[in-house]
Amino acid sequence: MTGGIAAYKSVELLRRLKTMGAEVRVVMTASAREFVGPLTFEALSGHPVQTEMFSKEAASPIPHIALAHWPDLVVIAPATANTIGRIASGLADDLLSAVVMASTAPVLLAPAMETDMYRNPIVTENLSRLRGLGYRTVGPGTGFLASGGEGIGRMSEPEEIADAVLDTLTSTEEFAGRRFVVTAGRTEEDIDPVRFLTNRSTGKMGYAVAECARRRGAEVTLVSGPTELSAPPGVEVVKVRSVAQMREAVVVAFPETDVLVMAAAVLDFRARQVATSKIKKTGAGLTLELAPTGDFLVELGKIKGEQILVGFAMETENGVANAQKKLEAKNLDLIVLNDLTVEGAGFAVDTNVVTLIDRDGAAQDLPKMSKREVADRILDRVKEKLKGK
Repeated sequence: MTGGIAAYKSVELLRRLKTMGAEVRVVMTASAREFVGPLTFEALSGHPVQTEMFSKEAASPIPHIALAHWPDLVVIAPATANTIGRIASGLADDLLSAVVMASTAPVLLAPAMETDMYRNPIVTENLSRLRGLGYRTVGPGTGFLASGGEGIGRMSEPEEIADAVLDTLTSTEEFAGRRFVVTAGRTEEDIDPVRFLTNRSTGKMGYAVAECARRRGAEVTLVSGPTELSAPPGVEVVKVRSVAQMREAVVVAFPETDVLVMAAAVLDFRARQVATSKIKKTGAGLTLELAPTGDFLVELGKIKGEQILVGFAMETENGVANAQKKLEAKNLDLIVLNDLTVEGAGFAVDTNVVTLIDRDGAAQDLPKMSKREVADRILDRVKEKLKGK
């Protein structure tokens, strides 16, 4: 950590990294300690905060060497213009810069400074030099700054930095050259200009699949219904609302697609007649006639060639039997069964409990795990099916 007002965000970043399962040690510059006290980071990390190049309290007589050899990744957040310039110049005159100089781990910088500082040609040149040497950066973003102004230079939010950490540590090229289309989120069908039909999907499962596929080297298009989620970095997002819009986006992309993962919760029904004006409330109640929306995955299953098709089935009873019927009817290669009666599965949670079912009928029950972990298990099966294709 370096000395910027954005240091308060580093508290949340540390919490997120710990939640992800990371072991974290904190190094603070003298300026950083002016903004946030070391005790906060010691409590969250479970380790003493390192601040001095030479300290009697240090566990090692040469702390910058011990720290340099310890991490899989060095994250500097916030990374001020001063620290960026010192690292770009090869200086090692405080603990943080010495750790960076002595470490062979990748370095991720989260720049944070006023707009004019960030746009200064010297800062631009320093960042360009570091990127050319293999340093990675995340942000900065645009927004309100410490000066009261607004512009670029705001440190990326902790969630975005945590995603960049995960990306740096886990990226592979196993799906390089493969094109994935992933659908996610809910769809909406109008009843009148005010009301619509929908479901409870938040899109978390589909977004996790898209993010993990991109992280493993795929070129990913995410066809997303309405959701509050942020787009995964490096993923092309096509926003849709209705079943017809989702169908059009997927059908257009399908010919150039290697893998289609249909994680969206697509509505089965729509209003047969959509009112052109708001339906008024009456004491007589309302009868709404529904019509099927059609299943475009069935259409794609009939015309697919070498493509891999992955579907999802949400069931509340006879899950495996119903999922197998869907797999066969839609000519899928793999179907992911969600049993909504199981705790930790389904909508609006960060975990999932699924069963993976193949075309040969083999079923694999997975324990409760994060949706990102489920996504990787699905992609492991996809990888097997892509062999030889």
